[in-house]
Amino acid sequence: MALPLGYSYRNLAVRRTSTVFTALGIAMTVAVFCGVFSLRNGFQSLYAPRGAEDIAILLRPGANSEGESAIRREQADIILKERPEIARDPGGAAIAAAESYLATYLEKIDGGRTNVPIRGVQPMTFEVLPERPEVIEGRAFRWGTDEVIVGVPISKRIAGCKVGEKIRLNLTEFDVVGIFEAPGVHAGEIWGDVDRMMDALERPVYQRIIARLTPEGSRALLEAERLAAEAEAEAARAARAGSTGATEEGSSAPRSPTFGLVKELEDDPRTPLTIMSERTYLSKQTSFLSAGLLGLAMILTLIMGAAAILGAMNTMLAAVGARTHEIGVLKAIGYRRRAVFAAFLIESAFVGVVGGILGLILVSPFHGIETGATNWNTFTDVSFAFRLDPPTAIAALVIAVSVGILGGVIPAWVASSRPAVEALRSG
Repeated sequence: MALPLGYSYRNLAVRRTSTVFTALGIAMTVAVFCGVFSLRNGFQSLYAPRGAEDIAILLRPGANSEGESAIRREQADIILKERPEIARDPGGAAIAAAESYLATYLEKIDGGRTNVPIRGVQPMTFEVLPERPEVIEGRAFRWGTDEVIVGVPISKRIAGCKVGEKIRLNLTEFDVVGIFEAPGVHAGEIWGDVDRMMDALERPVYQRIIARLTPEGSRALLEAERLAAEAEAEAARAARAGSTGATEEGSSAPRSPTFGLVKELEDDPRTPLTIMSERTYLSKQTSFLSAGLLGLAMILTLIMGAAAILGAMNTMLAAVGARTHEIGVLKAIGYRRRAVFAAFLIESAFVGVVGGILGLILVSPFHGIETGATNWNTFTDVSFAFRLDPPTAIAALVIAVSVGILGGVIPAWVASSRPAVEALRSG
């Protein structure tokens, strides 16, 4: 015979002070877990979800990000004029743009300096992007002039980035003429004419080419990426099975295999470039910071969770000691050990639920608040918002209930293992 749930509810209400303090300990664990994961969610939302499969990114072979890349002007001209995979507009012009990119130190409004990404763009950049940036204050910059537009987060965090102000890039001052909104990572950048940017920053090469592909080109690229992913997975399985993965000379593992369109471009003596879909490129820009935030969340959750478990255990043991006579009465009137065990375990689980809800209440006001961090893949400052999504909230509640249950196992066992006669005498 099981004890009614109302029995557990009422006991929590009677011990409301100790219940609340124990729940707060669990709530702190939940708040930390949700806070760090909300940061991770906000950071990742800038990249992977917005990548398009029919947009390609071309970089120097071996480069994992545009900050590491360099493409000569003549290489870019050949790509834009000759590659059949690049889509054309009605006038026959390639729907593609060669862009410059550099991170430069700028002053923050609240003090200190940080790396801010500066992007030089061409007119066709706005045609390639599936979601165009929208100027919401001021106006667009004029081509061929020392004018820039800045993303909304940059205008809020970096000094000199309001409309009408000036920012100095190397020895050249640029007028801030507009503030723009853009989905994804571009919102945290400063944009200007690519030729003026390259002259001001004394960089004679582009960093990437962004292009819209024809349907045939898109299929060829996706097939090449699929084959490469399968080859890498097979190599990983072989390594786990005992293969060393070394080359014949005994050096490090060989480079990732290339196929089809990717291999054709890398092997072209005139334009040795690597090509990847925008979705693949963006997914590679999150690995370091995402892994760091994940590790931080796990470490802090384990440490604070252990403390919360001990707190719940201490509270429940005190409850068992104060209710010894009550436990004896329950057993005397016919309730079995497992019923008493379950009743005390349910009480501790209820404490976990209360703690989980309190933790979500504590962290929910941070949802949507913008912050910034260094993306260690690109060594640039990125602006993003806390994003508390349903999966994170559900995971936090599961953790809270688990902490409550783990903290209640030993007290529940102590309560259920006491003989009825001994419990009645002790009371």
